[in-house]
Formats: sequence, C-alpha cells, structure tokens
Amino acid sequence: MSGDFVHLHVHTQYSLLDGAIKLSDLFNKAKDDGMPAVAITDHGNMHGVIQFARQAKAHGVQPIIGCELYVAPHSRFDKTASSIGEATRHLVVLVKNMQGYKNLMKLTSAAHIEGFYYRPRVDKEL
Repeated sequence: MSGDFVHLHVHTQYSLLDGAIKLSDLFNKAKDDGMPAVAITDHGNMHGVIQFARQAKAHGVQPIIGCELYVAPHSRFDKTASSIGEATRHLVVLVKNMQGYKNLMKLTSAAHIEGFYYRPRVDKEL
C-alpha cells in the first residue's frame, strides 16, 4: 500500500462491543503499509484518545482524533424507541484542531450524561 492512503474510520480496542485491534498492532500495520496517519473513531466514546495519540506519535504516525457518534433521530432526551435501530444513527466526526477536540469532548460527555438510551447519543441541538 502506498503512503497516500489514510484510514479515517477505525474502531480500536476501546470501541465497546465492536473494536478488536490493539493500538500497537494498529500502528505497526500502519507503518508496514506506509500510512502517514490513522484516525480513531471509536463508537460513542473517547476513552482511548490519549493513548492513541501518544502511541501514534511514538510510531511516527500522525494521529487523527475522532469518534463515531450515535445520533438520536429526534431528541437525545427521547427514550421511547423500542429498539437500538430506532434509537440511534451513526455519524463519524474528526477534529481539526484543539477547539474541535474540546467540542468533541463536550459532545461525548453530554451523550453519556443526557442522551444515554441503549447507547450514548447526541442530537442536532447539541
């Protein structure tokens, strides 16, 4: 693989219920394939972001911070859906700078505190 590919949708070991790759394995593979950067887009959380960024830099790979948010179809406060499929949609977001990082932390925190129903959810209002 050439160095012009960057994986922008990766679920790590911190992506609850569906992540499998360990960070060291991810960065070794990225280096082997010549990827200059890799994104972290774990489902609904940012638990692994600090370790991800530190390990990426240690391996010479540019970290791209992000998250695959669960989005409530109406309001994050609406808890009447009868299934997970009715309660959430998915949206991958990537941060551009420190302000974006702070915004994403606020979104994921609010998703857990205010919007949790089956999954931590944000909504259009947020």
